[in-house]
Amino acid sequence: MATANTSTVAILCGGRGTRLQEHTRTIPKPLVEIGGRPILWHVIQIYLCQGFRRFVLCLGYKGEMIEEFVAACEWPEGTEIVCAATGLDTLTGGRIKRAAEHLPNETFHVTYADGVADIDLGRLRAHHEAHGALATMTVVQPELPFGITQIDGEGRIYGFQEKPRAEHWINGGFFCFEPGVLDYIGEESVLERQPLERLAADGQLRGFRHGGFWDCMDTYKDALLLNDLWTGGDAPWKVWEPAAPGEVVRP
Repeated sequence: MATANTSTVAILCGGRGTRLQEHTRTIPKPLVEIGGRPILWHVIQIYLCQGFRRFVLCLGYKGEMIEEFVAACEWPEGTEIVCAATGLDTLTGGRIKRAAEHLPNETFHVTYADGVADIDLGRLRAHHEAHGALATMTVVQPELPFGITQIDGEGRIYGFQEKPRAEHWINGGFFCFEPGVLDYIGEESVLERQPLERLAADGQLRGFRHGGFWDCMDTYKDALLLNDLWTGGDAPWKVWEPAAPGEVVRP
């Protein structure tokens, strides 16, 4: 277990998960289970096992159910989880802005409640501190959901490649922000649009390239894949060993 630190992690937990309606008609997306545990639990474990102890959950759709989950789960000693109601239909940037009163006047982390990775958060933080800009965004090259055909200019197929990584880098979540980032965010903001675009235009946004495992539970198919990895004992994001803190849930 890494040495505890005082950094705060804001987790965006308010979306409706419309592409996961097989589950989210009755529960919020962060409570959709992977291996019998809500995906939110997995995200928190990634931070817990690397020394983080303070979390702000930015709640929206069926947020009371997430509060009940947090209250029912036994977390490691010293863990603080704040449940902040940020509005039913508030957008991602607005949720951070509305939770600002719970965020410290120092570097803080932000992530989504539906993405998992074998990310080294210490390296992310060191990269952020080294470049001196206001914001760092983890970027990834996701595995394509289909294989590709290798074809030449004459139309001759000379091979196949099964589910290669995308050529381009995309937003993988796992942000580091300075308090000044809040000046770029309004209560009606979509974080991934104007705030990040303005930060980039001002030279205040840097990318942290993560070349390891990353996946986002966006659809029912994604949920099945992550469950298969977990039950098969091949879940790369399980960076906690041998057992995660907070695994005991009160009946």
